[in-house]
Order: sequence, then structure tokens, then C-alpha cells
Amino acid sequence: MFKTLRAEIDGMMARDPAARSRLEVVLCYPGFQALMIYRLANRLWRNGFRLGGRFVSHIGRVLTGIEIHPGARIGRNFFIDHGMGVVIGETSSIGDNVTLYHGVTLGGVSPSENSDEQRQQKRHPTLEDDVIVGSGAQVLGPVYVGDCARIGANAVVTKDVAPHATMVGIPAKQVPLHEPKPSGEAEPAFVAYGTPTGDLPDPVARALDGVSQEVHRLRARVDELERERSAGGELHAVGEDPAEPPTAATDDAKGQC
Repeated sequence: MFKTLRAEIDGMMARDPAARSRLEVVLCYPGFQALMIYRLANRLWRNGFRLGGRFVSHIGRVLTGIEIHPGARIGRNFFIDHGMGVVIGETSSIGDNVTLYHGVTLGGVSPSENSDEQRQQKRHPTLEDDVIVGSGAQVLGPVYVGDCARIGANAVVTKDVAPHATMVGIPAKQVPLHEPKPSGEAEPAFVAYGTPTGDLPDPVARALDGVSQEVHRLRARVDELERERSAGGELHAVGEDPAEPPTAATDDAKGQC
């Protein structure tokens, strides 16, 4: 048990440069405290003490501001940084080395029914190993988030996420920022808040740029048509209407003049 606790603490220190000692993590990190309370509540839940598990998890919510349902499944080296406002639903499944930031919700998309059949259905997300979810992100419904995926801050995910993908926006869309590692190379570097630094492609801005380019193209075409019409009007003014070619009667009239 102590080896497991030490591994949990070391994993948190590796992902948070502000942590200076293991004792600081134990005493001052609500993410660690919420995780320990969850472990106890989950054990009660799995052994049939459902009310006891819920009560222990409620105490953890009051003390840490982090709400983890005791029925959720959480792997090793789970890290909640800052933590305030995190909500993890009953049927959520979280793999190893997953990182969540404050304000994250792993929730459902519809109210659960009172029947036992509805309660047993999968209603919440599944996060595989090494996933990072940025602050304020919402992952809703029984969606699957693959290994090493990154979900940017404030993104809203309602569809499955491929492994090694980076998702941003509302609704979340994939951007080509995080490619799978080549064979034999080290694991991808940790990315704080799920969003790499630097230029971040914005799907909405990209769509607006496409619309702007189309407007400029149409405007140029309209100007070209107006110039052609103006040239046609000048010809008509001197008696040469390109729309009405000369006829035999017109030629005879010209001869008489």
C-alpha cells in the first residue's frame, strides 16, 4: 500500500513543477486528498455498502471541491491538478497516468432513469491511458477517448476521440498537433492543460477565412462583369449594338442615306 501511495505522489510531482516535497503533496494537494477518499469510498461501494460509499464521497466533495462518484473506475497515477469543480460520473472509466485540470466534467448527456436497467447502462466517458483533459473541458456521454489523447481547455467532447488526437473548440474538433510516436521512441511529452503552446489552429477562424476568400473571389467576378457591361454600353452609344447584328434592311437604309 505504501509503495502505491508513493508512486501516486511521485506521479503528481512529475507533472506539477510547483510540488517541492511529498509531504507538501499529501497536505496541500486536494487532488491527492480526493483520490485517497475516493479509494476508500470505492472499496465500500464495491463491497455492497453503497450508502456508506456515497457518504464518504460526499465528505470528500465538501473538503476538496472535487466530486468523484464511488462507482467510477480509476487507474494508477491519476492526477487532478488544482481540482476545484471537477465532476466524475458513476460509470466513468479512467486509465493509468491520466491528468485532469480544474473544472473538468466527465458527465452524461441525459438524465438517468430510476430503473435498474438504466442505472447499469454506460452513461459516462471512458478515458484510456495517458490522456490529458484541460481546464473547463466537458466530456459528455459514453464516449471513448483513446490513449495519449489531448483535450484542450473549455472543449466540449460528445464524440469518440482517436488515440494521440488533440481536440479543441465547441464542439470539439481534431487539430493535427499530436502525432503518434514512431516505433521505438519515448512516450510523448506531457502537455499542460491539454493544449500545446505556440500557434493553435482555430477551426472557426479557418472556416471564416475560407468564407472571406470566397467573398473576395465573388467581388472580383462582379467587378469584371460590370466592366464588360460598361464596355457594351459604350458600343451601343455609337450605334453598334452587339446584341442586334446588322440586317439587310439596315444596310439598304444606310445606302439610301
